[in-house]
Amino acid sequence: MPNETPRRCTARLTRRGRVALIAAGVVAVAAAVVVPLALTGDDEKQPTTLTIPEGWRSGQVYDAVDKALELPAGTTKKAVPKADLDLPGDADGNPEGYLFPATYPLDDKSTPRSVLSYMVNTATKKFHSGKTVTGGADGSAVSAYRTVTVASIVQAEADNQVDMGRVARVVYNRLAHGMPLQMDSTINYALGRSTLDTSSKDTRIDNPYNTYARRGLPPSPIGNPGDAALEAAINPTRGDWLYFVTVKPGDTRFTADYAEQRRNVAEFNKNQEEAKKNG
Repeated sequence: MPNETPRRCTARLTRRGRVALIAAGVVAVAAAVVVPLALTGDDEKQPTTLTIPEGWRSGQVYDAVDKALELPAGTTKKAVPKADLDLPGDADGNPEGYLFPATYPLDDKSTPRSVLSYMVNTATKKFHSGKTVTGGADGSAVSAYRTVTVASIVQAEADNQVDMGRVARVVYNRLAHGMPLQMDSTINYALGRSTLDTSSKDTRIDNPYNTYARRGLPPSPIGNPGDAALEAAINPTRGDWLYFVTVKPGDTRFTADYAEQRRNVAEFNKNQEEAKKNG
């Protein structure tokens, strides 16, 4: 891969297509699977529900559980180490990626542990069904946990469901070529933010989630992917792409040619500047 990168700080080899985090005070609409819980108490009492959108990070999930159960902020996060969640060994106790996006009914017996356990158990049934990635560029098998990690990147980077398979293919192609992934979404995860403006300084941070400075996948998922992102990670679209950039909403361009990528990035920068002027 050429070492040269576009000169503008926002010009990167790969760009995410949308903001994965929910803006303050705004609730995002996301596809969710209704997961039935074994409710206790009065069956005639209508339970409240908790919806976890696709792509939410664990911190967002913890905050949502606290609010849904009317608990002090930070309660659910503190409960994780003692929750005895049924996570794979690769996770090392970190439930990121395994808090499956769905709508969960709640009742007066619900606790942080019971809610998180159900999320993890739901994810485990979906993620560990015997499937492993065999569609990578090198054709080698990838563990289920690493597949979830790829799916979380796809969830954060893809502008729409159609592009998910292409984003997954870029991930596998770059890994196969020994190229750093250079995904802004992983830096955003490291810095606890969500933005399209990744600077040159950001790409030099000393962090295991900095996929500009470190090769290979990040050490864990960077969010909680849904079914479509997981399917894309298992069955990526065929192609030789190594780069992509979302020039404008709904227009993500994939290419194997670096010069073409630079032209696409230049168009992205132009659109960003015009948006700032008109904003």
